[in-house]
Amino acid sequence: MSKRLKSAITAFPDFPSDGILFRDISPVFADAILLADCVRELSSRFEPIEEIDVVVGIEARGFPLATLMANKLGKPMVMARKPSKLPGERVKIEYELEYGTDSIEIQRNAISEGQNVFIIDDLLATGGTALATTQAILELKANISGYGFIVELSELGGRDVLSSYHLETLVNY
Repeated sequence: MSKRLKSAITAFPDFPSDGILFRDISPVFADAILLADCVRELSSRFEPIEEIDVVVGIEARGFPLATLMANKLGKPMVMARKPSKLPGERVKIEYELEYGTDSIEIQRNAISEGQNVFIIDDLLATGGTALATTQAILELKANISGYGFIVELSELGGRDVLSSYHLETLVNY
């Protein structure tokens, strides 16, 4: 799987700014077979599936992954979104960025107390967004079943930030 992904993922030097090597996974989303294989591989690493009640996708590229994963598992999909994108009562968690802060929100009625939640996104870098999503889920008194990411940028330390939970990635840079 790692070789297939590395051949599909395109690197763009100095994007979006000088000194950054951007890993574009758009070709993975454009290849229906590869994308389905990614979801199948990640789901196989979280047996038994009965221990997952809800799949949460992190905005924005986590949404298609979460939708496919939830469909495969026969579970509901919930969105973790940027502020003011979801109606109704929401739990909001602020987190630090390199230059400022951001926040993530989940609808309060989307996840019930005691449910086991699987979090999925396209890429793990520093782990800040995934950690904020985790904090929102824990505030709802639900449990974290684990995390799945297609790509991990190992040198940015996201795995260490999320080390309390089961975490799987399909390719590391």
